[in-house]
Amino acid sequence: MAVQKPHSNPAVDAQLISGTKLQSLRVFAATWNVGGKSPDSLDNGLNLDDLLQVNNETNIYVLGFQETISLNTGNVLVLEDNKPATKWLSLINQSLNKSPDGSSKSKASGSLFSSKPSLKKFSKTLRTESKKRLKSCNCTPNEDDESNDFDISEMFMPSISDHLKYSLIASTQLVGIFITIWARKEHIPFVSHLKISRINRGIMGCLGNKGCISVRFLFHLTSFCFVCNHLASGEKEGDELKRNQDVLETIKNTQFPDICKTTHSRMPDNILGHDVVIWLADLNYRIALSYSKTRQLLNNNDLNALLDKDQLNIEKEAERVFKGWKEGKICFAPTYKYSYNSDAYLGETETSKKDRRTPAWCDRILWYGNGITQLSYIRGESQLSDHRPVCATFAVNVVVNENELKKGLPSSTTNTDFEEFLWHF
Repeated sequence: MAVQKPHSNPAVDAQLISGTKLQSLRVFAATWNVGGKSPDSLDNGLNLDDLLQVNNETNIYVLGFQETISLNTGNVLVLEDNKPATKWLSLINQSLNKSPDGSSKSKASGSLFSSKPSLKKFSKTLRTESKKRLKSCNCTPNEDDESNDFDISEMFMPSISDHLKYSLIASTQLVGIFITIWARKEHIPFVSHLKISRINRGIMGCLGNKGCISVRFLFHLTSFCFVCNHLASGEKEGDELKRNQDVLETIKNTQFPDICKTTHSRMPDNILGHDVVIWLADLNYRIALSYSKTRQLLNNNDLNALLDKDQLNIEKEAERVFKGWKEGKICFAPTYKYSYNSDAYLGETETSKKDRRTPAWCDRILWYGNGITQLSYIRGESQLSDHRPVCATFAVNVVVNENELKKGLPSSTTNTDFEEFLWHF
């Protein structure tokens, strides 16, 4: 796989360009295969405060879900069911936009769940700024320029602009894959060039039961791309090669067409061209050991021996996939496959032996680019699904135009010299 060279180190670039500086941005990312379970499936409900680490000051939240709906034939071939996605949005909003007394500041209505809700309409209630669009390109004012066809930030709702701490930037779904991105509301004026790409990699290579959603945008003068996907399942020998191919095809085929109105406002048209890329997914790579040997090592808490046999680690080290990408040290137990509403892996009881799977780290977060430092890499302990959620926090260097920061203007109107420098490899 040919690897495109990432942008040069922002720490060096910022020193060379007059009028710019670096800001450290805290980014939270999570991936969770929820196994077709609705967030209200648990008897006592689901609270996301711990998962989202709401007591820590975070600038951007990115959450990627897999199997928000059951992957049966009807759901794959017929219209997408948006109801679970809107429930996840509502729960996330409740956690991120709590007031000091613990109540939610948002007026987003749960009554939307009484019928088939529109993800697009519900997302509008979670915006913060009135008279503002996040367009696919906002280099030049153009009232006719429309946002993507997906559920990204269209018209912001002024009714709650004084109440929300975090605003929804993007939310879109591909069958059971769902990604949502939030930012502190003071950051919204500096988000531009928002675009979404979706790739189907499921049945016959064309259906959306497996696939990928990629969201990209420019924040100040640093480009971000977030990739959420669900790879092929299976623990037979050789299944990892199909997963490798899915990753390669996703990177190759994901495109963000350049529609900018000015010649000097060029955004990357592919995943690897961005300054910061974070990939959060159910990658489905398994452990290349028998069930009994894996359980023995788990009982001895010998994670290092298990990680030596982790397919993703093996494939990365052989440079057959994710060449040039980084992943933090895994210090948590395999995240798959659990019995529902239990801390026991499936197969540990007589009744579940026939359905057992070898425990594995299916759920992963990787990154690509420079100026990125991982601060944490952990798993959550919710029993909602047969997977455990995985979370990571990052400190990211963002290049900021000081003059525009003072004026509160979007950085998409940068001067020609800086744009030419920024996109020079």
